[in-house]
Amino acid sequence: MNRKAIYITAFDLKRLRNEIESYRTYGNEAYWKYAEQLQRELESAIVLESKDLPEDVISMNARVRLEDLETGQTMEYTLVFPSISDAREKKISVLAPVGTAMLGARVGDIIEWPVPKGIRRLAVREILYQPEAAGHFHL
Repeated sequence: MNRKAIYITAFDLKRLRNEIESYRTYGNEAYWKYAEQLQRELESAIVLESKDLPEDVISMNARVRLEDLETGQTMEYTLVFPSISDAREKKISVLAPVGTAMLGARVGDIIEWPVPKGIRRLAVREILYQPEAAGHFHL
């Protein structure tokens, strides 16, 4: 889905571009469409130095509280690189459709993505941990 430009750190951008290239070169073709979607999001990103990233932005390794706008249920997730994603631990891969939608979103934003039954919509309610805000610039 189209959305406004996202914020991302130069550090995360470099690592995500490497992930995308890795999928292009070595990855499973079934997952390439997810890497392409992430690549499209990155093309319109506003790139900042880690120290300049606003504290209300979802960055890589950020833990966030989201609210399902259909059910009212709240949930917490950490946005991670694909190699450490684990649904049981609520670690969502940036290559998953919801992960791509989360990246760069801000508190108050509504993130949405297509699912078989229509559009899933989640509100970003709170950033519980953002590496950059905590001074952890290389996570």
